[in-house]
Amino acid sequence: MAKVNAMRKASTQKASRFSIRVSATQKRAIAEAARIKDTTISDFVLEQSLTAAHQVIADQVQFRLPKKQWKEFCDALDAQPRMIPALRRLLTKPGPFDANR
Repeated sequence: MAKVNAMRKASTQKASRFSIRVSATQKRAIAEAARIKDTTISDFVLEQSLTAAHQVIADQVQFRLPKKQWKEFCDALDAQPRMIPALRRLLTKPGPFDANR
Protein backbone atom coordinates (compact mmCIF):
# COMPACT_ATOMS: atom_id res chain seq x y z
CA MET A 1 0.00 0.00 0.00
CA ALA A 2 2.82 2.40 0.88
CA LYS A 3 4.37 1.71 -2.53
CA VAL A 4 1.10 2.59 -4.27
CA ASN A 5 0.88 5.82 -2.25
CA ALA A 6 4.46 6.74 -3.14
CA MET A 7 3.72 6.16 -6.84
CA ARG A 8 0.52 8.20 -6.56
CA LYS A 9 2.41 11.07 -4.91
CA ALA A 10 5.06 11.06 -7.63
CA SER A 11 2.46 11.28 -10.40
CA THR A 12 0.24 13.96 -8.80
CA GLN A 13 1.42 17.50 -8.19
CA LYS A 14 -0.63 19.20 -5.48
CA ALA A 15 -0.83 22.96 -5.88
CA SER A 16 -3.37 23.80 -3.18
CA ARG A 17 -3.38 23.47 0.61
CA PHE A 18 -6.40 22.40 2.67
CA SER A 19 -6.47 22.80 6.46
CA ILE A 20 -9.04 21.73 9.03
CA ARG A 21 -9.29 22.01 12.80
CA VAL A 22 -10.00 18.85 14.78
CA SER A 23 -10.18 17.89 18.42
CA ALA A 24 -7.48 15.69 19.93
CA THR A 25 -9.92 12.78 19.98
CA GLN A 26 -10.79 13.23 16.31
CA LYS A 27 -7.12 13.47 15.36
CA ARG A 28 -6.28 10.26 17.27
CA ALA A 29 -9.09 8.39 15.52
CA ILE A 30 -8.04 9.64 12.09
CA ALA A 31 -4.37 8.87 12.80
CA GLU A 32 -5.27 5.35 13.93
CA ALA A 33 -7.33 4.75 10.79
CA ALA A 34 -4.48 6.05 8.62
CA ARG A 35 -2.04 3.75 10.44
CA ILE A 36 -4.34 0.76 9.86
CA LYS A 37 -4.53 1.67 6.15
CA ASP A 38 -0.72 2.09 6.11
CA THR A 39 -0.89 5.64 4.78
CA THR A 40 -0.29 9.18 5.96
CA ILE A 41 -2.96 11.19 7.72
CA SER A 42 -3.04 13.63 4.79
CA ASP A 43 -3.49 10.89 2.21
CA PHE A 44 -6.09 9.14 4.37
CA VAL A 45 -8.13 12.31 4.89
CA LEU A 46 -7.87 13.24 1.21
CA GLU A 47 -8.93 9.78 0.01
CA GLN A 48 -11.86 9.53 2.43
CA SER A 49 -12.99 13.10 1.73
CA LEU A 50 -12.91 12.55 -2.03
CA THR A 51 -14.86 9.31 -1.69
CA ALA A 52 -17.52 11.06 0.38
CA ALA A 53 -17.60 14.05 -2.00
CA HIS A 54 -18.06 11.82 -5.05
CA GLN A 55 -20.90 9.99 -3.28
CA VAL A 56 -22.69 13.24 -2.39
CA ILE A 57 -22.35 14.48 -5.97
CA ALA A 58 -23.56 11.16 -7.40
CA ASP A 59 -26.57 11.23 -5.07
CA GLN A 60 -27.56 14.60 -6.58
CA VAL A 61 -26.97 13.60 -10.20
CA GLN A 62 -28.26 10.05 -10.51
CA PHE A 63 -30.61 7.70 -8.77
CA ARG A 64 -31.61 4.07 -9.20
CA LEU A 65 -34.99 2.45 -8.87
CA PRO A 66 -36.25 -1.12 -9.12
CA LYS A 67 -37.88 -1.84 -12.51
CA LYS A 68 -41.45 -1.45 -11.23
CA GLN A 69 -40.76 1.90 -9.58
CA TRP A 70 -38.78 3.07 -12.64
CA LYS A 71 -41.82 2.32 -14.84
CA GLU A 72 -44.12 4.20 -12.44
CA PHE A 73 -41.68 7.12 -12.43
CA CYS A 74 -41.54 7.22 -16.25
CA ASP A 75 -45.33 6.93 -16.48
CA ALA A 76 -45.68 9.90 -14.13
CA LEU A 77 -43.27 11.95 -16.25
CA ASP A 78 -45.11 11.01 -19.45
CA ALA A 79 -48.60 11.69 -18.06
CA GLN A 80 -50.54 14.80 -19.05
CA PRO A 81 -50.02 17.57 -16.52
CA ARG A 82 -52.85 18.21 -14.07
CA MET A 83 -54.67 21.50 -14.35
CA ILE A 84 -54.20 23.48 -11.15
CA PRO A 85 -56.10 26.77 -11.54
CA ALA A 86 -54.28 28.60 -8.73
CA LEU A 87 -50.92 27.65 -10.22
CA ARG A 88 -52.00 28.79 -13.70
CA ARG A 89 -53.11 32.17 -12.27
CA LEU A 90 -49.85 32.56 -10.40
CA LEU A 91 -47.73 31.82 -13.46
CA THR A 92 -49.71 33.95 -15.90
CA LYS A 93 -50.15 37.18 -13.94
CA PRO A 94 -47.31 39.72 -14.12
CA GLY A 95 -44.74 39.51 -11.36
CA PRO A 96 -43.23 42.37 -9.38
CA PHE A 97 -40.20 42.56 -11.68
CA ASP A 98 -42.10 42.41 -14.99
CA ALA A 99 -41.88 45.65 -17.00
CA ASN A 100 -45.57 45.77 -18.01
CA ARG A 101 -47.35 45.46 -14.69
